[in-house]
Amino acid sequence: MRLHQARAFLDAADLVGLEEDDLATDNVVAALSVLAGIAAADAACCAALGQRSRGQDHRQAIKLVEQAGADGKVMATALRRLLDVKDGAHYGMVYVTGEQAKAAFRNATKLVDGAGKLC
Repeated sequence: MRLHQARAFLDAADLVGLEEDDLATDNVVAALSVLAGIAAADAACCAALGQRSRGQDHRQAIKLVEQAGADGKVMATALRRLLDVKDGAHYGMVYVTGEQAKAAFRNATKLVDGAGKLC
């Protein structure tokens, strides 16, 4: 279920990214990418380890994701980078740039692909 959600968030981010380039679009792409990455991290951890991080702080999941298969370290790095833009993307306090949105999408893709290998 979490992998399906991750793919849906990533697909939505891709669709939004096709819209005109503006600050709101970049924030939405980044926000959806963050949600995709978190869902994919949950899926990877459940598949590989039989558990997922359940704390309020999503950063607690980074160490767990590192242990999730051969791509664990790559996925952990991608998750860390996504979480670095989470507050700006979700709460709009700081606008996400186009480059940050593209990077967030790439990082979410790494997580979704990695989770897909495990599920």
